[in-house]
This record gives sequence, structure tokens and C-alpha cells, in this order.
Amino acid sequence: QVRLVQSGGGSVQAGGTLTLSCTASGYTFNHECIGWFRQAPGKEREAVAYIYTEGGGTYYADSVKGRFTISQDKSRNTVYLQMNSLKPEDTANYYCGVHWAYGERCFATAHNAQNYNNWGQGTQVTVSS
Repeated sequence: QVRLVQSGGGSVQAGGTLTLSCTASGYTFNHECIGWFRQAPGKEREAVAYIYTEGGGTYYADSVKGRFTISQDKSRNTVYLQMNSLKPEDTANYYCGVHWAYGERCFATAHNAQNYNNWGQGTQVTVSS
């Protein structure tokens, strides 16, 4: 059973930086999509960024492009989301998830939260103006 454990998050002022971590236990990242999503109160879960663990290809939502960076450390079985220049509209509960899709299918389908098989516990990010 794959278990994703998240850490990081918290409260910062606008313009600040936070880094989220997502570590897998019971599983070794090999070739899958690892995605970061966020969900604000009353809104649907939306894709923020995802990475294909074999090769490290990445995708970013337009709203975070140039500010957020997704990366992986295979030795730690961990995927990170570094969030720079945070804005109040980035405030949400952030989740990492794993979606088993190979190659181009990862990038074609990873935007849809329903395709994900396992989720982390979520972590709150609050950005004040």
C-alpha cells in the first residue's frame, strides 16, 4: 500500500516562500506522475504542477508558472513543490497524489484529480496580503 506523507506549508505574507514535501512509503518512485493539487474552500481541487518521475518532465498551471517549481529527490523518494512569490490567491489546502501513467499519458491525464490513486494528507498554505 502506497502511503504519501506531506510536510511543509504554513502561513506567510505575500511575496514569501514555502516548500512542500511529499514522501512515499511502501513504494519506490519509478515511472509515474506525481502531482500537486490545491483546493480552496468551496472550490474544486485543481492541478498546480506535476512531474513524471522517469525523466523528470514537468508541467505547471498557468497561475503558478514562473513562481512554483516541482522537483524530485529519488534517493529520498520525495517530490517537492517550492513556492516563491506567493500571493493571497495561492491560499488553499495542498495535496500530493500519485497517478500511474507512463510517458505522454502522464501529461495527457495528470491534470484530472480523478485519475489519482493515492493522496497525501493535505497541508494548509495561507498567504496574507
